[in-house]
Amino acid sequence: MSRVTALFIAGLGALALSACASAPLHYYTLLAPAGEAGTASSAALSGAPALPFELLPVSVPAQVDQPQLVVRDGAQGMLLLNGERWIAPLADELRSALAADLVRVLHSRDATGLPANDQPRLRIQLDVRSFDSQPGSYALLAGTWNVRMLNSPRPAAITCTSSVRETVGPGYAALVQGHQQAIAALAAHIAVVARALSAGQSAVCPAT
Repeated sequence: MSRVTALFIAGLGALALSACASAPLHYYTLLAPAGEAGTASSAALSGAPALPFELLPVSVPAQVDQPQLVVRDGAQGMLLLNGERWIAPLADELRSALAADLVRVLHSRDATGLPANDQPRLRIQLDVRSFDSQPGSYALLAGTWNVRMLNSPRPAAITCTSSVRETVGPGYAALVQGHQQAIAALAAHIAVVARALSAGQSAVCPAT
């Protein structure tokens, strides 16, 4: 190989590396913009404020617990999108978005990390079993969740499962918006139980 050829090949390699380095990164959040938190049932949105709640860390499946968006592709299975990323770890994004939606639908406050001072409060836990994404098709959120009454003369707890599937348009922004809507729907499911326990009533898992 001549010196000129070697220099030409090296130059091509440098250009390729430069192109990769300059490829834009797009960042997404599951926190819905103010006023666009998705729809919830009127039952969840109405009524007196529920008790303060604490939301435990959310667990997510290992295969989607990545900085990048992980999407389903019919031909190649699961794809890791290096140019499309979450602004924070997915588990943190899910917890923050769910907490914000619960504050909204329960007219309550997130008291996670604050002293209870022996006052009644709710403890909510979510174990995500499926966080499935197919651009231009659907966003799916499914998991098991638990609501427990703390510091109450009538301790109570209930464990339920929910599966929410939202149809989405083309593009990754539409896919993320579909997941935001799925989280809002899940918050509405949890709110039905949280309100019942706050009122000292028996709770029943909502149909999903």
